[in-house]
Amino acid sequence: MTTIATTDEIIDEARNGRPFILVDADDRENEGDIIVPAQFATPERINQMAIHARGLICLAITAQRARELELSPMSSDNRSGHGTAFTVSIEAREGVTTGISAFDRARTISVAINAHCGPRDLVSPGHVFPLVARDGGVLVRAGHTEAAVDISRLAGLIPAGVICEVMNADGTMARLPDLIPFAEEHGMKIGTIADLIAWRRRTETLVECVASGPFDSHYGDSFTIHVYRDLVDNGEHVALVRGDIRPDRDTLVRVHQFDLTADLLGYRNAHPDYVPAALRQMAAHDGPAVAVFVQDPDRASISRRVLGGRSEYARLSSERDYGIGAQILKDLGVGRMALLTSSTRKMAALEGFGLEIIDRRAIVSA
Repeated sequence: MTTIATTDEIIDEARNGRPFILVDADDRENEGDIIVPAQFATPERINQMAIHARGLICLAITAQRARELELSPMSSDNRSGHGTAFTVSIEAREGVTTGISAFDRARTISVAINAHCGPRDLVSPGHVFPLVARDGGVLVRAGHTEAAVDISRLAGLIPAGVICEVMNADGTMARLPDLIPFAEEHGMKIGTIADLIAWRRRTETLVECVASGPFDSHYGDSFTIHVYRDLVDNGEHVALVRGDIRPDRDTLVRVHQFDLTADLLGYRNAHPDYVPAALRQMAAHDGPAVAVFVQDPDRASISRRVLGGRSEYARLSSERDYGIGAQILKDLGVGRMALLTSSTRKMAALEGFGLEIIDRRAIVSA
């Protein structure tokens, strides 16, 4: 039976020119797309997608390549529910007939990704639909477009991929239970965008320290403040450190997702006392201690919380925030840590970075 492949296995499939399936999350489309690196998009591969996957065949490219080809957005007012960034459709200027055949679409794709070709080598409209991946890839937008570009880049290939949604024979969208037998029939591996996100956060350096200095807090003196910049979205995060941090020393650690409505405005249903309580415990601790405050890159995070999705929003963003926090903790030299949290769930996003959780301590409110 087909099992979920690791990101390393998916990258290896891409490197060897084999198509694969990636599934996105339950809170998005929860669909699977066949993906093949664009440089391996032969007429046979295009035909396979058209016959068996049945969805819309698109070309995922970087924003830089879209600018080089002077591709304008399909719509000046993108109201797509998931922000899918279609450009105008394209066709190769030369070497095609009607443009719709598998051969013609493969030809158009090869022209679009060829660094020696430019806007004069394409015409619009056409039968290939480019999608522009967000800079930062799946760490910024967890979509198939970004995943296709990320996987090709990680495989050392041209950062572009051809993607096609998989539909069932009755015209409904294929979900994971449908995709497993489909993958077995066609000899494809299935991976998840969630695993790709975790893989990138685990293997790439995503933050850098841009400022440090002494910080005397209302909750205690002898703190040092470190400001970290997120290299993906340019947001800034803060770490408050007390004591001498070393990998072999047990360090009291709090990773906190900053929430303006709770932390500044005191929203009662969202633990407004967590920050002061944690800082008081850190100040009273007789060993090294670190508190990391992660800013949310989502500009709509406040409204989404106010509109009632607070607990679900926190759940969906916690892995991202703990991943950022883990990189900051590693940079500060933390190795063994007593986690200051009232949660009992497994913190894979911390442990995946080689940080050892030796203890959990509840936040004690005043």
